[in-house]
Amino acid sequence: MLCTFKKAKRRQQQSEGGSSNVFSMFEQSQIQEYKEAFTIIDQNRDGIISKDDLRDVLATMGQLNTKNEELEAMVKEASGPINFTVFLTMFGEKLKGADPEDVIVSAFKVLDPEATGSIKKEFLEELLTTQCDRFTAEEMTNLWAAFPPDVAGNVDYKNICYVITHGEEKEE
Repeated sequence: MLCTFKKAKRRQQQSEGGSSNVFSMFEQSQIQEYKEAFTIIDQNRDGIISKDDLRDVLATMGQLNTKNEELEAMVKEASGPINFTVFLTMFGEKLKGADPEDVIVSAFKVLDPEATGSIKKEFLEELLTTQCDRFTAEEMTNLWAAFPPDVAGNVDYKNICYVITHGEEKEE
């Protein structure tokens, strides 16, 4: 649940920036991995992934006799020639969406056995800073600034889930 929350929040924050700089959507190590994959797929090393490149790389993986229509459909997923920036943008578009709201809410419900729709700030902060992909102090400050707990110290996780998946608070 906590890994899902942080990854979903990171994707939501990244998608807010738009596609003006696709490189800002990924960590440097991820960009390097995508560059290696691009280089493997770009069989003729011309800097553009073509149908022939796809056919060749699929053949090296044992998938022979790929239909031309299938290759054309793959290439048409891009808005133009598939250079590395377009390749990275395509992955960014596929990855930027968070899990559906009901999936994230269900993950939080595990921490809310009374089904109140909220959990204690201290409990959530302990989990987010000690488990899985740990939040930093700055990330916690930002979280509480965006989603302040009520006077009793409860955090409305349904609102957090809504904002992660929709990008803005509900009108009440």
